Amino acid sequence: MKKGKKSIKIILAVLAGLILLIGGYCAYVLIAYDRLPDYLTLEVNKSGAEEDFDREFQVRPCEEYLIMTYNIGFGAYTKDYSFFMDGGKYSWGRDEESVLANVSAMGTLISDMDPDFILVQEVDRDGTRSYHIDELEILNQFIKGYYYDFAQNYDSPFLFFPPWQPHGANIAGMVTYARGEITETMRRSFPISESLSKFVDLDRCYSISRIPTENGKFLCLYNVHLSAYGSNDEIREGQLSMLFEDMAADYQAGNYVICGGDYNHNVKEEATENAPEWAYLFPREKIPEGFCMALDYAETPEDIAHESCRSADSPYKEGETYTVTLDGFIISDNVIVHEYRNMDCGYEYSDHDPVIMRFVLE
Repeated sequence: MKKGKKSIKIILAVLAGLILLIGGYCAYVLIAYDRLPDYLTLEVNKSGAEEDFDREFQVRPCEEYLIMTYNIGFGAYTKDYSFFMDGGKYSWGRDEESVLANVSAMGTLISDMDPDFILVQEVDRDGTRSYHIDELEILNQFIKGYYYDFAQNYDSPFLFFPPWQPHGANIAGMVTYARGEITETMRRSFPISESLSKFVDLDRCYSISRIPTENGKFLCLYNVHLSAYGSNDEIREGQLSMLFEDMAADYQAGNYVICGGDYNHNVKEEATENAPEWAYLFPREKIPEGFCMALDYAETPEDIAHESCRSADSPYKEGETYTVTLDGFIISDNVIVHEYRNMDCGYEYSDHDPVIMRFVLE
């Protein structure tokens, strides 16, 4: 009888401890959650030494420039990598060496292309999942001679899931590089879900980086990473409405507008076969007057035949893994496309491959 009561007391004490522990953790997540303010001015920095900069560079109408967008997937996505939030296995990069190697390889790839402007997404600054490597610092070792700004869109409390490899605490964001001086910046906070999902989603945003042009206008670069299709319809519509309103205002002011990044929607005109929920068609009918999807100006179908993103629910297998184009550019009609291409890197370093565009300003 006494042994039975003692066992019950032990069980109750353990349960009470677990309840306190879980309750304390929930309180920590609630207290730690915070969003950055809207209309935040971003700091402009320089990559490289003074001798790396082209002091004669200026954005001029009728001259050709190259822009690239690349979601680097926090340096984790080797071809054999799968991500737990997509139904895969891993929560972290394989190991510190793997993350360093991937980010360095992508930095080399970007440097070899020698673009004039670069939009990069999913850049970790301090994350459990990426072994606390400052990936922006690594990229800057390869991408030299640029002005850049960083827009943070992820700052999670320590997340204890999945239980076999807790995702941990992570700070990440988007980087915009430009050979010409960025003189105006803005970080706009997207509307996001107010449900419990907000604790595991990104602090969604877009950045605006304005570079003066020789004719007294601005080249306005918008760097975006939209919510996936599985989120609330109202949230998605609100995000696009806000983004397009700002883009239209820049265009109406006489500026040139290029919006690039990861749209988390299929940006092609036709749905791919057996498309999962996160890869539904981009609502092209929402694009404001005076703008278009730059992909439509690709010279040949072969230039965009390779899809810019692979599914991360399992390791990549060519011809078997689902692929779709989520990345690209939306441009104002005073930007003329000379070349548009989805680069085929075989998803060697990320679950995304880069997209490039050569363009001229009217």
